[in-house]
Amino acid sequence: MYSPAIAKLGRDDITRRVAVLGAPSDSGRLRLAAVLVPIVDHGCDMSVILTRRTDHLAEHAGQISFPGGRREPGDSGSVATALRETREEIGLSPERIEVVGCLGVHDTTTGYSVTPVVGIVTPPVSYALDEFEVAEAFEVPLAIILDEANYRREQRNYNHKTRVYHVLEYREKMIWGATAGILLSLCRVLTE
Repeated sequence: MYSPAIAKLGRDDITRRVAVLGAPSDSGRLRLAAVLVPIVDHGCDMSVILTRRTDHLAEHAGQISFPGGRREPGDSGSVATALRETREEIGLSPERIEVVGCLGVHDTTTGYSVTPVVGIVTPPVSYALDEFEVAEAFEVPLAIILDEANYRREQRNYNHKTRVYHVLEYREKMIWGATAGILLSLCRVLTE
């Protein structure tokens, strides 16, 4: 359950709570992918970096997402994929990121097994966006993410099946699907 004290979690609190989850567990059933869940350590007011994908992409066009993508043959694992993709997509150097652990794997309806890698980012943060893939990068306050009352469940039909997913809205941005599901997982891990 959310409380104002939870919103004041510090770097050490997050590291302790996420680190117990350990290393990623790739399911092997779907195409492997990883995303970085980048928590920016602004001291008392932490935030999470998200991106909006460009509208012309073949998959997930215009959607809100984490920096990340498909594992490539040269990647040593999910952490390497998440850090490489983050550098490519938003220009955030791995040297500014302390990886603290991974959340549970999220399988998507579009055929990916996504490992969320949680990392704490040391400010200042500046972006160098890959303009082909990323339309914008923005931050959502951790206090918003850690309040489970901000999430709602919706459903829609996809490929003749009813899909249930979570939605989190922030400043006229609709965060839904796997991204909202990962944020809700983070919320639950950090507020237990």
